[in-house]
Amino acid sequence: MSDGPIIHHISDTARWAAAFRARETERPDAVFRDPYARRLAGERGEEIAKSLPFHEENSWSWVARTYMFDDLITRQIEQGVDLVLNLAAGLDARPYRMTLPSSLRWIEVDHPGILDYKEEILGNEKPAGSLERVRLDLADVEARRVLFNALASQANRTLIISEGLLIYLSNYEVAALAQDLARPRSFQTLGL
Repeated sequence: MSDGPIIHHISDTARWAAAFRARETERPDAVFRDPYARRLAGERGEEIAKSLPFHEENSWSWVARTYMFDDLITRQIEQGVDLVLNLAAGLDARPYRMTLPSSLRWIEVDHPGILDYKEEILGNEKPAGSLERVRLDLADVEARRVLFNALASQANRTLIISEGLLIYLSNYEVAALAQDLARPRSFQTLGL
């Protein structure tokens, strides 16, 4: 283990989350399977997970969150969602591991470094449906608004998901993001 801080960038938390998804996948009675999680977490993800106090006792919250988001996404697609916008997508592998309709459009938004890493690890894998990646810091308000405006007319029903983004934002930033997400009519459901 390193002597300095274990988390160097907010994107390191994506490796941490992937480590917990990998651990759940390896259980014989797993509530979900993510066959990509171990590769995505890598040694660094496991190192981060092990360094945290109560890392074993608190893994249930990661498992529950993943399971609940999987269920939300499935139900929303059954109700007509035709676009999933995953903000701060991190190392989420849902477009690869879930059974999704081929007509579904999935857009991941995150920092360039984490999306570059993800593409490197998953480069030979095939996602379900149409997967696009947008390299964008969501703290860049103007760039975020341009993206949301561009997507507003490209779907009938958009599900916006984000796991763990809001805890890194101030109250003001959360309110501004909420206002930006409330503007487009097609942005109908939030899972944050």
